[in-house]
Amino acid sequence: MSDAEAPLSARVRRLLEAAPEDRLPLTYQRLAEALALTPPRTIRRVALALEQLMREDAAAGRPFIAALVVSRQGEGLPRTGFFELAVELGRFPQDPARHAEAWREEFRRAVAGRDDHQA
Repeated sequence: MSDAEAPLSARVRRLLEAAPEDRLPLTYQRLAEALALTPPRTIRRVALALEQLMREDAAAGRPFIAALVVSRQGEGLPRTGFFELAVELGRFPQDPARHAEAWREEFRRAVAGRDDHQA
């Protein structure tokens, strides 16, 4: 199966695992562009793929590779859906005031996990 035929979530994982560390985090828009997605709903498709990866990572006990993707708006954090799902999956605290801190730790773990994966 060619990369273009692979499920979007698998393509997203491969791209995030291979992205140079100095280019992280990626924005949803840059990720969509790197995947050569075309409108409509490019960001929505990226978000759904990232949610699938979060479920896979939670089930496997891995850091969320989706933590490597952020919104270009706001404070450079992922979108609300990331935090909602992280709470639902039991990985993040319920208290939204603690989400940014939890994301920073998850980002660090995800970068380190990529290094383990590439070794």
